Amino acid sequence: MQRTLSLALAATVVGAATAIPGVSVAATPDTVRWGPCPEKVAAPRLECSTLEVPLDYRDPDGRQIEIAISRLASEKPSQRRGVLVTNPGGPGVTALGWPAVLAASGLPQKVLDSYDVIGFDPRGVGRSTPVACDLTPEQQARGNFPRYAHTAADVTREAGNARAIADQCAGSRTAWMLPHTTTANTARDMDRIRAALGEPKLSYLGASYGSYLGAVYTTMFPKRGDRVVLDSNLGPGGYDVTAMRLFARGMEDRFPDFAAFAAAHPQYGLGTTPEQVTAKFFDLAERLEATPVQGVDGTLFRGLTFDRLYSDALMPRLAETWQALDTDRPLPADPPSGDMDNFMAARFSVVCGDTRWPGTVREYQRNVAVDRPAYPMLGGSTASIGPCAFWPAERVEPPVRIGDRGPSNVLMVQNERDPGTPLAGAQELRRAFGKRATMVTADQGGHGVYPFGANTCANDTVTAFLTAGERPSRDLACAAEPSK
Repeated sequence: MQRTLSLALAATVVGAATAIPGVSVAATPDTVRWGPCPEKVAAPRLECSTLEVPLDYRDPDGRQIEIAISRLASEKPSQRRGVLVTNPGGPGVTALGWPAVLAASGLPQKVLDSYDVIGFDPRGVGRSTPVACDLTPEQQARGNFPRYAHTAADVTREAGNARAIADQCAGSRTAWMLPHTTTANTARDMDRIRAALGEPKLSYLGASYGSYLGAVYTTMFPKRGDRVVLDSNLGPGGYDVTAMRLFARGMEDRFPDFAAFAAAHPQYGLGTTPEQVTAKFFDLAERLEATPVQGVDGTLFRGLTFDRLYSDALMPRLAETWQALDTDRPLPADPPSGDMDNFMAARFSVVCGDTRWPGTVREYQRNVAVDRPAYPMLGGSTASIGPCAFWPAERVEPPVRIGDRGPSNVLMVQNERDPGTPLAGAQELRRAFGKRATMVTADQGGHGVYPFGANTCANDTVTAFLTAGERPSRDLACAAEPSK
């Protein structure tokens, strides 16, 4: 099954502008030398390179790690404004090929002419120096969501699995990277990329976890951001325990869209009204918990449903999956999911390393007792205990506090019914930014607005900001538009 989104659920000195004490000034990196990209990410006109950065920015001349970077260069030098650094989310997602994906997915030509579009694998990920947790096939198959907890005893049982993964990560061959694989250090890496490219400023387009990475960058380096677009926004705490619990609310926000779709397509046999489709969800979850079908149990069913609510285009496949599980027919085939150990290890490293999570089983039992009845589709899972509860105690620095100090150059864009980064979290980030940001909301569902969504009001607003610097004077609500 597809688990990559939810279950396997992004000046010439660097240190001088950081708000973190004890960070030394680093030398200017060498000029980037572009060449062909690795075969798996090769695309027309996409160039790749690597850049060395400090493992620990407090010791800039100490151990170095590699960051893999890519460029889709503007073909209109007279129109080129600078560089647009991009990130599709995660954490843990490889992004070296992302500029080519954006170009193939509708990033307007005006934007491609205005910028060299830059991608990179964040530290710990993919072709950058990678992290590992040596996860077993069973752990990889279970993914990043805790087993759905119906009782306090379920949380206690899950704690054993969570502790085992944390211990494996702490004892892995890349454990030396754990304290330094954080969003703040990835933001510093971005500034190294900017400096290596010889750019006084960078513009940015980041979605999902990438919204938090962008928020951290523009907080740490407020004078080095040009035009900053944050799409599908996490709250100001990033990927913390609050964000994990918000997944359950996001699923409840988004699920009615799927229920309406399935009810309108009775050939799937899932019900002819939204209420019947909703009832089918709970029926399948209960049955699969008792007797898994083709390796899919109740927790995995909940997770894959959540995962495929990310896009309207995935709804037919989700309906087919439900139908197959309901009738024990072969499941739709999914493409290979890549290096799941690296994906999950990098995700755990950032999520658990950025902030401190509750450290006692009792706290997660209390959270489950609140979220399971409030958000029954997913709350018993996302409120339960994971490896972050047992993560090594060492923290190099506190989390970056997102605030309103800095230029007013941030445009936030957000779907109203986003399962992965619900509107409630985006509104918190908007409040934290204050005068620095303007937010555009689109009356549509799914995860990711620009350039993938169908709402021309939201898309045109982002394009106007990136190409002409035009930003709404106040927050903008884009009405629903007919499906094309």
